[in-house]
Amino acid sequence: MDNKITLSFDENIISKAKKYAENNNISLSRLIEFLLKKVTANNYNSLEDFPISDWVKQVAEGEAVYQTKAGRTRKSAKAEYFNSKK
Repeated sequence: MDNKITLSFDENIISKAKKYAENNNISLSRLIEFLLKKVTANNYNSLEDFPISDWVKQVAEGEAVYQTKAGRTRKSAKAEYFNSKK
């Protein structure tokens, strides 16, 4: 059962989110619902623990660009990830 709520966001964020939702054939309501489901699905202590937070920030600030390094192995990618967290 759907319930209505009122949310307030920065005008630029709303505009970008609407465009993103439209480009992905999803309503803004369902996009927000999806993100809230992800946030509440696990017991995250903060938004920084939430794995999608960086992606959401990139979408809110502009198009996300995914870059991969040629010839990178899973082991080297894992090592690179953990070294970046130090």
